[in-house]
Amino acid sequence: MNKIEALQRINELRAQLHTHNHNYYVLSQPTINDFEFDMMMNDLIALENKFPEYADENSPSQRVGSDINLEFKQVTHEYPMLSLGNTYSEEDVRDFETRISKLTEEKIEYVCELKYDGTSISLKYKNGKLAQALTRGDGVQGDDVTANVKTIKAIPLSLQGEGYPGEFEIRGEIMMPFEVFNQLNVEREEQDESPFANPRNAASGSLKMQNSSVVAKRQLDCYLYYLLGKQLPGKNHYENLELAKSWGFKISDDSKLCQSIDEVLDYIKYWDKQREELPVPIDGIVIKVNSLDQQDELGYTAKSPRWAISYKFKAERVATRLNSVTYQVGRTGSITPVANLDAVQLAGTVVKRASLHNADIIENLDLHLNDSVFVEKGGEIIPKIVGVDVEQRDSNAEKIEFIENCPECGTELIRIEGEANHYCPNSLLCPPQITGRIEHFIGRKAMDIDGLGEETIELLYQQSLVKNISDLYKLKKEDLLPLDRMGEKSADRILGSIKESLDVPFEKVLFALGIRHVGQTVAKKLAKSLGSIQALKAASLEELVEVDEIGDKIAKSIILFFEDEAQNEIVNELIAHGLQFELNQEELDKQTNKLEGLSIVISGSFKSHSRDELKALIEQHGGKNTSSISKKTDLFLAGEKVGPSKLAKVEKFEIKTISEEEFIARLQ
Repeated sequence: MNKIEALQRINELRAQLHTHNHNYYVLSQPTINDFEFDMMMNDLIALENKFPEYADENSPSQRVGSDINLEFKQVTHEYPMLSLGNTYSEEDVRDFETRISKLTEEKIEYVCELKYDGTSISLKYKNGKLAQALTRGDGVQGDDVTANVKTIKAIPLSLQGEGYPGEFEIRGEIMMPFEVFNQLNVEREEQDESPFANPRNAASGSLKMQNSSVVAKRQLDCYLYYLLGKQLPGKNHYENLELAKSWGFKISDDSKLCQSIDEVLDYIKYWDKQREELPVPIDGIVIKVNSLDQQDELGYTAKSPRWAISYKFKAERVATRLNSVTYQVGRTGSITPVANLDAVQLAGTVVKRASLHNADIIENLDLHLNDSVFVEKGGEIIPKIVGVDVEQRDSNAEKIEFIENCPECGTELIRIEGEANHYCPNSLLCPPQITGRIEHFIGRKAMDIDGLGEETIELLYQQSLVKNISDLYKLKKEDLLPLDRMGEKSADRILGSIKESLDVPFEKVLFALGIRHVGQTVAKKLAKSLGSIQALKAASLEELVEVDEIGDKIAKSIILFFEDEAQNEIVNELIAHGLQFELNQEELDKQTNKLEGLSIVISGSFKSHSRDELKALIEQHGGKNTSSISKKTDLFLAGEKVGPSKLAKVEKFEIKTISEEEFIARLQ
């Protein structure tokens, strides 16, 4: 066989094996038996070995995996992998409809999907070939597990059909079917290994194994449910899923397009009863707005899309005994009571502790020591006590009273009016607050200082090398090298990352300070509105509340922070070390007051800019984005397909309407 004949035969075998894989693992309709499949695969592998110049990383032969150990590198997601807000009742679902109805005037279609209980994956395809597979990670970046994902036969390495974009991402859930999970645990027990607690843990653990040939033997499955890209073929979510199915992706046939929230609720009720019949685990239902234009209009919060929620099925409940209550101190001084329980099996895991959240929860439950308590998993993740079997209580049982002093430093606790939590006010000397603030400060979404884990921070604190966040910038190599498991490379990595953090922009530095109630989104708003830390310090309560999305609670927290002399001293030290405490000149140059004082509503789809880009331009030029039309609206920025009821309001309130072109011209 010459090279031309070999290449022709290799391409034929690859095409046939891709088709047979799809028929078996996606359609569940095999057209050949296992022996015939194996013979074709053996022929392909033999030809690829004989003609290595025709190697292809997406060949079906690559699904067997490799014995080479991998070190997963972390890659930033092109589109952040956000989490979904959870709901647990019909009332919650109807509240979701009410919220989104206020933000869009058009009729809303919903897509309901099974919420698979596995590990999230994001697959990138280029020119019809699998290019990369990333885990969710922290939502901003994840581990590159491409080699392991290629062993999952439900995931196409090469797409079939036509009409797919040149580059796009598709996201889904990798799972371990119950049958495979049960057999795996039998094998582990036979080998005196600990069994996996549930299929989710087994799937996650398998995907992160260093040896892809072992992953291949785990028989993982994958359902895909979300298409992303700059040029998607369909104008709604359901249509794109149907197209993805034609390209060879495993898309659930149990998804449903619903015209009303009542249809959504019927779907939820049906699967709450039928879920036990499925071959893979689910823990709820995902509800999405179907129209991509409406998704764009509804937008996102910092953590989740406004156009989608998950409904979690009622959690399993078990009874166990309450042995004691201990108290944890968070980085902001918040005190969280924790129930210590007799170990009990719950939703596939062993539970020994449960959060009690705050003093009111303890009081409302009327908890006593040695009570028989009912435990559920909130969202099947965090265990919580939901009730007490009072009939089994001993008459002499001691009532649990919330503590009055910090369990770590002994300081008397305070409770701010209107808040549920108690706090330790000793922010500068209470150990867990100090280490917690340092951990927050170095986090990826804050200063992104690499190489410092919880253990290292604890060691630095115990040895008095770091007593607050500003001390990080005083560290020297000779301080780090004596630490346990610290080598030269690790020390250089930490010091290099600390130096690089001097370039982190003001909005992230502000978030990193850990001011109570100032999250990522709030920090960004404050930075853009006020421009510098000095302006923020000098701002009055009234001036802070005028900033978009800043209310009394946040404003008071900021003022309290800067009234603390010790916190001011730390900030001044950070300024002296060279951190960015004001917008850089380039950002300042972009800002103008051309839209100052104007309240602007955006609606419709636009040709040259995304809705997020237009919102950013409004903020950059001093305007304020608002979601609904009222008498206070100054401008209506209208694209295509604006809802008739929204236009009626614009006309009623005589609001000036401008096009995308007019808006851009106004800024120029």
